[in-house]
Amino acid sequence: MNGVSGTGSVVGEEWGARAARSRALAVLRVRGRALGLAVLPAAVAVVLHAGGLTGHFTGAAWDAARWVVTVLAVVVLLAAAAVALVVARARPAATPTVALAETAAPDLYRLVRDLADRLGVPPPAAIALTPDCDSWLEDRTHRAHRLHRTTGGDGAPVLVIGSPFLWWMRVGELRAVLAPVVAGTGPAAHPDIAAARRFIRGLDAAVAVPGDSGLDPLRRLGARGVGQVARVLLRACREHAAEMERGVAAAGSERAQAVDYGVRIVAQEQVGLAYAGWDRLLTRVALPAWRMGRWPSQLDAGVVSALTELSRRDRLAEGFSSRLGERPACDLLEEPGAVDEATSLLAARLFHGGPAEPGPDWAPVEWSQYPEEVVDRKWRTDAARLHQVLDGLGMASTSGDRAADAAGPTLTEVMAHLTTTPTTGRAVGPKATAERDADAAADAAREVEAREDGPDHPGAHRPDSYDADDHAPDAEHAEHAEHAEHNDADHIGDHDHIGDHEHIDEDDDEPANPAAEALAGALSALLAREEAAREARVAAETARTAEKSRKSARRADKDRQAAPHAAVSGPDGPLPLFPLQPPRTGRDLLADHVTAMVCCAAVDTAEATPGLDWLDGPALLVGGERAKDLGPRVLALVEDGDPEPLRAWLALTGVRPEKPVRLV
Repeated sequence: MNGVSGTGSVVGEEWGARAARSRALAVLRVRGRALGLAVLPAAVAVVLHAGGLTGHFTGAAWDAARWVVTVLAVVVLLAAAAVALVVARARPAATPTVALAETAAPDLYRLVRDLADRLGVPPPAAIALTPDCDSWLEDRTHRAHRLHRTTGGDGAPVLVIGSPFLWWMRVGELRAVLAPVVAGTGPAAHPDIAAARRFIRGLDAAVAVPGDSGLDPLRRLGARGVGQVARVLLRACREHAAEMERGVAAAGSERAQAVDYGVRIVAQEQVGLAYAGWDRLLTRVALPAWRMGRWPSQLDAGVVSALTELSRRDRLAEGFSSRLGERPACDLLEEPGAVDEATSLLAARLFHGGPAEPGPDWAPVEWSQYPEEVVDRKWRTDAARLHQVLDGLGMASTSGDRAADAAGPTLTEVMAHLTTTPTTGRAVGPKATAERDADAAADAAREVEAREDGPDHPGAHRPDSYDADDHAPDAEHAEHAEHAEHNDADHIGDHDHIGDHEHIDEDDDEPANPAAEALAGALSALLAREEAAREARVAAETARTAEKSRKSARRADKDRQAAPHAAVSGPDGPLPLFPLQPPRTGRDLLADHVTAMVCCAAVDTAEATPGLDWLDGPALLVGGERAKDLGPRVLALVEDGDPEPLRAWLALTGVRPEKPVRLV
């Protein structure tokens, strides 16, 4: 069986390499046809001039044809030369990475070289890290990229490794996962495949040239013409290039079967798990910090905590504890903390568009400081923004509540604005809401007293039996007291309004809570202005950094010396390159801000604390445990205008909504 397996591997490898080479030749034939088409008018002009000199093509018609073809040949040759020059000089796109010098990771370089020797392929020229759960080979032989290479190995590609793999995987798992990737250096060294890849990258870079900001109108017009020609050539090469890469991948995969094949099957499961944990960490934990002007400096270490929590909750792996006892791959680095900080900053740039360097408004944050620096600050900032919008809409407190307003904003004001009556859909006044909150607080106090007296006390209730219906009589009494002041005409108007609500139920476009819709729209507009201002600051900082990089590259090219090595290769396009989340709706924004206001009130009046959940991000801890049932109650208030579920939760938790909260 071993002989058959080995023969099959060799046959599959040869088939993949042969297919890749044939497709590379097809790409080069497209280049040859384009070159032949460019020199065809010149060849015809040479024939016509030779015929005139020998006396075969004489006459006025031949003279006219000769000059027309000559002019056409000159124009075509000039255009072809311009296209070739742009394709040759265009800077191919490179993945933003953190360069890893051999002195910073000698053990990792040794592992990769040993792996290349076992596979019988040339080793990669260098190693770089990317804040993503993937690994690949990237050709950086272009002179613009060669300035930033840390080692030799001309012609060999750079091995790009996903940084979460180093922290989550063990050394043996990382070696097994990297084997098919490193095996790809063998086909990449073939001259035909290398030439075809350079041609494809040059065309791709030429397509992006018209978007450069430093071009004048005339040069931009010419660059657009070159870009159109490059697009035509790319369409002609698309299928051949895709099949060539598939052949290279097949050849590398077949060759890698001889190295740690059994371990690689198990390691692939860890790849999927790492991707899930990394995505969750970025979207739920890192993104709120980035929006607050803070970037977690240990994201790779955080993914280990997130995946550990995920495995503990869902019991994903039976031998999980024994696996963590093995040597992690990050031990192959000399300074894992510094590398983690560099990749964390790059992740913030790629996924959020943060500045390239730390500053007063863009500071790193440790995981131990996350609850205070991010969670609590985020809640209070959102709550302050919510009250700013309320004041802008003219929803300030009445003259009778000026004393409370002077003390500070309260949750009661927010609930009063969003509350609608069940029958009329009109907002309930702050006075009635305050009475309901007072009744709910009194009931909660009686329940606490009964609970302290013991279970045998006649007024004692178990916490499990607590429900929003316990306060329904008080709420109904407050509503009846308010509506008793209206006359018969108001009742007739109310009946008409009920009919309107029946019509609203039939029409989905009509909002169920108009006050919430208006507040959500104002919040969306304010956040859009804040985001536009932030993007303008980031764009200005990016432009300054790019100008410094261009000047440094031109100076190094002029002096024929290597430019100072940058630890992080910056992205070429607008930031962020990979936005994590689509724009949120106004209703989602309003729910987040109301939740933040509730959390502020809980922290200030109920001795709750901000916390960090590794899978869900900011969390409210009540009695040391996470409050998990707050979201649906806030949605009931925002979407339906029903405050009773939230009021019951506040009373049970001991939150005083009428007390002012501290804002940023």
